[in-house]
Amino acid sequence: MAYLVLKSLHLTTIAVTLTLFVLRGIWMMTSSPRLQARWARIVPHINDSLLLASGIGLAVLIKQYPLTHGWLTAKLLALILYIVLGSVAIKRGRTRGQRIAAWFAALLVFGYMAAVARAHYPFPFMG
Repeated sequence: MAYLVLKSLHLTTIAVTLTLFVLRGIWMMTSSPRLQARWARIVPHINDSLLLASGIGLAVLIKQYPLTHGWLTAKLLALILYIVLGSVAIKRGRTRGQRIAAWFAALLVFGYMAAVARAHYPFPFMG
């Protein structure tokens, strides 16, 4: 039962994370003042904290851990890259071009993480 609850929470927070990141990226590209709204700066962090906590909970429940199991190591490294790229995309990029490039790259990394999660294999696009 705990597994199903955690997995549902994890999948829901993944969907919310992707939705918010795409929305904030569109706002960044259109120079929308909505990007600076208080909720747009706070809600993603709350959701991402729930996402991380549910992911850790799932890893503990299934007894698979980063640095021990290759697919989780790959997801952890990709997560770090996604966070860095997302930060550049939403606020730290010096130019609009850098922010847009980082946003697209972050989306590619997000797709990789989803593929790794489904395959439980660090090279999901190779056979």
